[in-house]
Amino acid sequence: MKLVLYYLIVLGSSVVISTYGPHQLAQMTGDILLGGLFPIHFGVASKDQDLAARPESTQSTIAVVGAAGSAVSTAVANLLGLFYIPQISYASSSRLLSNKKQYKSFMRTIPTDEYQATAMADIIEYFEWNWVIAVASDDDYGRPGIEKFEKEMEERDICIHLNELISQYFEDHEIQALADRIENSTAKVIVVFASGPDIEPLIKEMVRRNITDRIWLASEAWASSSLIAKPEYLDVVAGTIGVALKAGRVSGFREFLQKVQPKRDSHNEFVREFWEETFNCYLEDSPRQRESENGSTSFRPLCTGEEDITSVETPYLDYTHLRISYNVYVAVYSIAQALQDIITCTPGHGLFANNSCADIKKMEAWQVLKQLRHLNYTNSMGEKMHFDENADMAANYTIINWHRSAEHGSVVFEEVGYYNMHIKRGAKLFIEKTKILWNGYSSEVPFSNCSEDCEPGTRKGIIDSMPTCCFECTECSDGEYSNHKDASVCTKCPNNSWSNGNHTFCFLKEIEFLSWTEPFGIALAICAVLGVVLTAFVMGVFVRFCNTPIVKATNRELSYVLLFSLICCFSSSLVFIGEPQDWTCRLRQPAFGISFVLCISCILVKTNRVLLVFEAKIPTSLHRKWWGLNLQFLLVFLCTFVQVMISTRKRSGSIGESSASTPSSSISLKTNGNDCNPTSGRNKPRVSFGSGTVTLSLSFEEPRRSSL
Repeated sequence: MKLVLYYLIVLGSSVVISTYGPHQLAQMTGDILLGGLFPIHFGVASKDQDLAARPESTQSTIAVVGAAGSAVSTAVANLLGLFYIPQISYASSSRLLSNKKQYKSFMRTIPTDEYQATAMADIIEYFEWNWVIAVASDDDYGRPGIEKFEKEMEERDICIHLNELISQYFEDHEIQALADRIENSTAKVIVVFASGPDIEPLIKEMVRRNITDRIWLASEAWASSSLIAKPEYLDVVAGTIGVALKAGRVSGFREFLQKVQPKRDSHNEFVREFWEETFNCYLEDSPRQRESENGSTSFRPLCTGEEDITSVETPYLDYTHLRISYNVYVAVYSIAQALQDIITCTPGHGLFANNSCADIKKMEAWQVLKQLRHLNYTNSMGEKMHFDENADMAANYTIINWHRSAEHGSVVFEEVGYYNMHIKRGAKLFIEKTKILWNGYSSEVPFSNCSEDCEPGTRKGIIDSMPTCCFECTECSDGEYSNHKDASVCTKCPNNSWSNGNHTFCFLKEIEFLSWTEPFGIALAICAVLGVVLTAFVMGVFVRFCNTPIVKATNRELSYVLLFSLICCFSSSLVFIGEPQDWTCRLRQPAFGISFVLCISCILVKTNRVLLVFEAKIPTSLHRKWWGLNLQFLLVFLCTFVQVMISTRKRSGSIGESSASTPSSSISLKTNGNDCNPTSGRNKPRVSFGSGTVTLSLSFEEPRRSSL
């Protein structure tokens, strides 16, 4: 690999160039920026050197690193794609650049904004917010990002109260109008998909108004931006949750910084600026000193250039701050690895026609592009590096929280979690809530919902002309319940249950039936037993004196049947006392009905016989025939037979559906004659509601005995 890096250096600007800055679309200088700080010059004697004046063998550009902004990368990618020159960006995250039909040779070492939008939506869902404000920069970075974010919000049923575009070029009155809308909004979470320069005017206005009760959710473009992370802004932005790029260790970078000297690298303006920022001073003839004298009130002493850099701590020496710089490092080493693969390629195992290899001395940009597409190596941190089908390099995000330093009041980026895009949804996000400080001091998660949570026992009710996130809490009706917060509907209690007073759960209804221990049950049983005993006593007297004239005159045989039917009537009333069982359910209605009809038939026949006797003046043989015993029994049998058929018909009929016109919290158990169907094949209790009571009808299988 060192050989390849050396080869990159001696090839000069014809091999790798970089793009940086909004006004430099394709610089021909050969500079590769490590995080925008230190250029590595590849044998270029002068920045003004004309490429056309160089030898023909060095005029073929084979790779470009950059740019940082998505807008610049889009412009460059349209041009480089015509010649299939690979372009690897380290900070352009717009999802539009994943379109390989339009940007054929564009690649990047930063995740696309689609993943970032999903990560931000998952964070909002994690903290159970459903009422947020979305602000995006009016460019190719903000618009596609916030569009994807909106789709993610819709999938999660989360509402966006305000959806605004912003730009660093907005007039003051536009910024003030936006701040007014944010201040008047009830949403407390502001999701910002923009860069530091675009969002800074809004932050300044919020600081001026002292609006400190908002939580900011920052995209990676400003999640760790030094432009916003200033002590004077901390009252507003403290507690910000940022989706930052994962930091990585750049091998040898710390040692390199500790060896730089402004006197030795006087031609390198980045080294001079780094020295001045580290020691808070100005080098002699520094252009920044002149700018400070013209417009700044701060004073810095002069630097000697001999200061000991190993004695100070600077963020540039801490690899956890090297986020974009690490992406640049990966981009450069990916190109170096592709060239290494070309050099070490074995004929017959290459990527080109007939498995041939590219000639490193005559290679072209499209060959390097193909080699990059098939790249697969392990970097210095032990991570597997490769580009996916969209030429995007897989990566993870770090979730950071902006804290206020207790020592000097500056911003500290505290890592509180991560977002892993390669894990199944639901487990991708990990956050340590205990590490988060909201608004810089609170550990309680802020409330950012359109409506208060609906407590158990209530349900969410729709409010006309309001989003679905805004609702009113409506108490569940009697017989319904909800046992969790924010229930959309109340669940109906089972037929044998009823809701409690708070409508948070169901309890079994109190079962009511005529018990043997109740006064009415005892009285009914006594009357029934007394009726059976007295009737049996009378029947015994009739049997004992069956041959006496008075007994014969009362139609002895028919009287026996009448007394027997009375005994059955009294006895059948006992079956209605106690909890209904299988046999009682089957016996109640038929037994009482048949015995009662038998009794009434006997009385009818007796009455008819007396009537005929009194109407007949002179009895004839015809009268005797009609008054005969056989005919009397036949009439009793026919009437009773009709009742038997009716009872059988009702028992074999279909079972009706339950109704619930007057529900109550108790069940009154009684059995309907048509509910005991032995042929229905079901053992299913059903509750039918009558007037003021609830009737539980039971159906049972013939061979089984069951009780409620």
